[in-house]
Amino acid sequence: MANPFQEQLLKAGLVSKQKVQKAKTQKRRDRKAKVDDGSAALKAEIAEQKRLQAEKDKALNTERFNQAAEKGLVRGLVTEFKRLAITLPQTAEIKFNYTLNNKIFAVYVDEKLQGQLLNGQLGIVRHEDSSYLVPHKLAERVKLLVPDWCGYLWEQTDENNTVEEDDPYADYVIPDDLMW
Repeated sequence: MANPFQEQLLKAGLVSKQKVQKAKTQKRRDRKAKVDDGSAALKAEIAEQKRLQAEKDKALNTERFNQAAEKGLVRGLVTEFKRLAITLPQTAEIKFNYTLNNKIFAVYVDEKLQGQLLNGQLGIVRHEDSSYLVPHKLAERVKLLVPDWCGYLWEQTDENNTVEEDDPYADYVIPDDLMW
């Protein structure tokens, strides 16, 4: 024990080991409770920045949509992706899930279409409660003009997959096409 007063009390039999331990624990808890690391102010500041960024993004998207609507681009875009949409096979058994506006949607595809979606040859556009499989370039244009309609668009990431020398799982490949 670091406190000689506590040792003397223990030797005299006035306190038990459990009471000493309880006192240490309570002292530590009290000390931690009094420490203000400023995390509440930092969290509030970060939340405010996120809220401002979300408002800014929403205003920018609305402005971009209005400009495109004025030019008639949105109307032309709708007719274009309806015309170029790939029809979904009736006997498809593979469920392909995607998220849009924090909701999960599913499209049933066959193996060929699933491979094209995962390789970035196709994208999914959702408009008026319907999902359309469209070519990747068209899905990119939809995402630029109306990002709320672009359900799934495979994008290349520039992450360097470096393997550490002492990594015990280096021989195991992690698949990037897991279905959920």
